[in-house]
Amino acid sequence: MTVLRIGNFSGFYGDRFDALREMLTGGEVDVLTGDYLAELTMLILARDRLKDPGAGYARTFLRQLEDCLGLAHERGVKIVTNAGGLNPAGLADAVRELAARLDIPVRVAHVEGDDLTASHPGALAAHAYLGGFGIAACLRAGADIVVTGRVTDAALVTGPAAAHFGWGPTDHDPLAGAVVAGHVLECGTQATGGNYAFFREGDVHRPGFPLAEVHADGSSVVTKHPGTGGLVDVGTVTAQLLYETGGGRYAGPDVTARLDTVRLSQDGPDRVRIEGVRGEAPPPTLKVGLNRLGGFRNEVVFVLTGLDIEAKAALVRAQLTDALAKWPPNEVRWELVRTDRADADTEETASALLRLVVRDSDERVVGRALSGAAVELALASYPGFHVLSPPGKGSPYGVFEEVYVPHGAVDHMAVLRDGRRIPVPVPQDTQPLDDVPAPPLPDPLPPGPTRRAPLGLVAGARSGDKGGNANVGVWARSDQAWRWLAHELTAERFRQLIPESRDLPVTRHLLPNLRALNFVVAGILGAGVAAQARFDPQAKALGEWLRSRHLDIPEALL
Repeated sequence: MTVLRIGNFSGFYGDRFDALREMLTGGEVDVLTGDYLAELTMLILARDRLKDPGAGYARTFLRQLEDCLGLAHERGVKIVTNAGGLNPAGLADAVRELAARLDIPVRVAHVEGDDLTASHPGALAAHAYLGGFGIAACLRAGADIVVTGRVTDAALVTGPAAAHFGWGPTDHDPLAGAVVAGHVLECGTQATGGNYAFFREGDVHRPGFPLAEVHADGSSVVTKHPGTGGLVDVGTVTAQLLYETGGGRYAGPDVTARLDTVRLSQDGPDRVRIEGVRGEAPPPTLKVGLNRLGGFRNEVVFVLTGLDIEAKAALVRAQLTDALAKWPPNEVRWELVRTDRADADTEETASALLRLVVRDSDERVVGRALSGAAVELALASYPGFHVLSPPGKGSPYGVFEEVYVPHGAVDHMAVLRDGRRIPVPVPQDTQPLDDVPAPPLPDPLPPGPTRRAPLGLVAGARSGDKGGNANVGVWARSDQAWRWLAHELTAERFRQLIPESRDLPVTRHLLPNLRALNFVVAGILGAGVAAQARFDPQAKALGEWLRSRHLDIPEALL
């Protein structure tokens, strides 16, 4: 087989339940991958494991498999998933029990070695991001289903591709090509029109899940099953390539992929070819994600209606500050969201929201103390006083950190159905990670008339989170727009357009092959998504906010 067809049926824990069946019945596919893990998911699974030591994996996968295991076996489709979470051995055993109950003869293996919690005291979970060669070892040994814990999302594709094509650790270019294909697939329908800036250009009511036709040289074609919804074009693939990445080097445990070498081209309807990807030796260290308990939080949202919004906000803020003086929380954050408008014809559109978030290491301070202080104001504060919901008990929140360890600090292991354990050797060839030298800027557009208009009329964007940082990828849709964008949207202009970033480090990376800029905003998300430090804790809509900001855009582009 010269082409390996790898599809995706899950981009997160909670994705479309029927996707596994849809991918099995909608067209030809050789391997199906399910991505269930994210930084927040690892914290959720860690809390599950505290209640039940046998938990720690994505139970949704088992229910999906119960419906589809026979179908996958009949069609000879292998399944690779990181649904094992914190307990891949436990999920592998559960899959074997399911297969025995259904009398379906499938071979199940799992990958372990990522769990470093014991060596990080105080962490609820500490897991290294492993690569794809443990998955490859399981598949080469005949596994039909491979369950992993914390591997990189792209490893779900690089592992099957390495097993199929016989790639080794020094096959950097084909591995890098598979990493890029894996990164496009990992978030499911985000590659087929989901969350797409130009969503009105296709039918995205129910996007089909993506698949990649991977070739022996690492090149691929991203597509979807015939007749499914959504769209696959250079724009949708560009958007996903920019998601949660940084500069020209995209580092992983198997290889560093050079995103600045990626070439995309339309290869027919709903088909995008990815080629030209160069790879380099991986860094000498592995990323480890640490999740720990940060304390307790609570919030209350006051509704301010009609006139004197600022004065009403000032009153309730002063009242609560006085009321909480006896037990002041460690952290108090107020945000006034002006959703109100003058002379509104509905009460909702006449109202603004004042959000109070408190955090403390003592649950009582953010629980009873806050709820009592807020409720006692019900008849003694601003006119029209009410809240969206009364504050309840304080809830625990998590903090995410990343540290790095040498490859040799983990025991990367493929564990087969008969108990045999195949160690995965550490890479002998590594390369420290450095920034790619800045490429030259394109020639600027000639002077001409401009019009004040939203950036989103000429550029797309997608944003996301990595720990406490956010990235915003922005791409132009034509060469002319790229010539303008590369000169206009500097890091300083970005800070002007996104006021939250003005006092934060903002790094701009150029990716001319994609006609794209990637901005990394350090620290804008505080201690990560689980800490819920801002209105949009995962920066999912930061790119859309940027697209809504107005600039002086050349009329020739509009």
